[in-house]
Amino acid sequence: MADTQTPEGNGAAGAEASPRFRLAIQYIKDLSFENPNAPRSLIASAQTRPNIQVSVNVGAQPLGDDNYEVELKLSASAKHEENTTFLCELSYGGVFMLENFPQEQIQPFLLIEGPRQLFPFARRIIADATRDGGFPPLMLDPIDFVQLFQAEQQRRAQPQ
Repeated sequence: MADTQTPEGNGAAGAEASPRFRLAIQYIKDLSFENPNAPRSLIASAQTRPNIQVSVNVGAQPLGDDNYEVELKLSASAKHEENTTFLCELSYGGVFMLENFPQEQIQPFLLIEGPRQLFPFARRIIADATRDGGFPPLMLDPIDFVQLFQAEQQRRAQPQ
């Protein structure tokens, strides 16, 4: 078997020291869909498009032994005039196993790459929930998790 070369030319031993990650498990922590004004809300949304608001929140916490939980929270609400058309909330989690990560790279990785890995699955769950609730599937636009991370870092750096 041939030895794997790294850019440094160290062979397989150098490759073992490079940072690696694996998404070990992913899961729905919480899912809620409310359609409080059905069937009126279904009729109204068929006639005019509701106003849809989406919010995103990302968190991460250590689980020990180089395992970290990343939690992606998505909330989508739709209103027609003053009436709630639907409310869908999803908390979607994943456990990431990190190896050989420098300490300063762990948080950015977990809050950028972690949710980027989870988002396609969470997006499908939101689309299925809204479709199963009687509405057209809500296909969330892609999210720039780098921009979200940078905005949060800037917010935290500002004095209170």
